[in-house]
Amino acid sequence: MSSRERVAVVMGGTSSEREVSIVSGQGVLAALGRLGYEGRSLDFDTRFVEAIAAFEPDVVFNALHGPGGEDGTIQGILEWLRLPYTGSDLRGCSLAMDKHLTKKLLSAEGLPTPAWDTFDFDGGTLPLLPGSLNLPLVVKPRNEGSSAGVAIVRTHEEWSRSMIALSETRSFILAEEFVQGREFSCGVLFEAALPVAEILPQGHEFYNYEAKYTAGGSRHEVPAHIDHDLSHRLQMLALSTHRLLGLRDYSRTDFIVTPAGRPYILEINALPGMTPMSVFPDEAAATGITFDALIDRLVRTALDRGRSLVDIV
Repeated sequence: MSSRERVAVVMGGTSSEREVSIVSGQGVLAALGRLGYEGRSLDFDTRFVEAIAAFEPDVVFNALHGPGGEDGTIQGILEWLRLPYTGSDLRGCSLAMDKHLTKKLLSAEGLPTPAWDTFDFDGGTLPLLPGSLNLPLVVKPRNEGSSAGVAIVRTHEEWSRSMIALSETRSFILAEEFVQGREFSCGVLFEAALPVAEILPQGHEFYNYEAKYTAGGSRHEVPAHIDHDLSHRLQMLALSTHRLLGLRDYSRTDFIVTPAGRPYILEINALPGMTPMSVFPDEAAATGITFDALIDRLVRTALDRGRSLVDIV
């Protein structure tokens, strides 16, 4: 590089995924230092606009997770400030974070996703029965990631306990048909599908928050030990979902595949994690893209967008 571009790495925030975001952000910041950038960490708090104006970055690396960082909030602020940033834009992020809207779009396009229903706690009453869906079910917050608050409920007693627990901290939840099968993930990087990873939780019923972010909580097989047809099918589904939601730069789609070989799309992550235990960097590494090279490509692409914006103005 002819000069040291300034990169603001936004991490932390106020969501339930704050600590995970800090780990992602610290990894990105270390990579930027090795690459020769001038990086600085910024928390996404009430002083954010003032802090970023004082630093005057050339580009922003968004390492936030959950509400505030993945739902279009910070994207809107950065677009108002006319600062280029990594990852998907406001519209793509807001769609991907809303599991209900994502599943409606998937269903409308004929892409496979488990049957679901949504529940609103703002009215003050809790659903005692899971509506038209049959147990077992997977319940999850409608607008969060990292499997925060996700649980499998198999009895009406478990359903009631889950509703009470979720209502204390969330207003909207989604319940979907529980599909038994193997868990897979497939990333998309700049309109190219990465190798499929199989997620193997260790000591956990499924790939929950603890399995994702606790050392030894899960194992990733990249590329997954599956036949070429299934691998290609999952890659095409990941690309279709990425494009359907209008995402850019990178994303990761999670799947369940039944014993009969039928895949179901569970959800899509518009800002995949960059922690040492995250799946996306492993998938990129399987194609020969090191972590530092991955960060560099994301930053350079955002910088190019910023220059294009200046040229248009």
